[in-house]
Amino acid sequence: MTLEMLKTAHRKTIGSKQTLKGICSGRVASVFLADDAEDHVIQPILQLCLEHQIPTVRVESMLTLGKACGIQIGAAAAGIIREAE
Repeated sequence: MTLEMLKTAHRKTIGSKQTLKGICSGRVASVFLADDAEDHVIQPILQLCLEHQIPTVRVESMLTLGKACGIQIGAAAAGIIREAE
């Protein structure tokens, strides 16, 4: 799973709240987490990914993750939505 896959994904979640909702609804296939995000923000996401066996990828910074999502600000988390949706 690479950051390039996130950049080219047709549908994605951007941000911790959207990503959490996507995981809970079973729509997210993989999750990207920023290494410099606050632990209290990404820990619940990481825990859900472990419970639902969703692969996670760590990204060096929130800014890098935000740019990969096509936004001008940082993002703590992002997810790729399953194609079957």
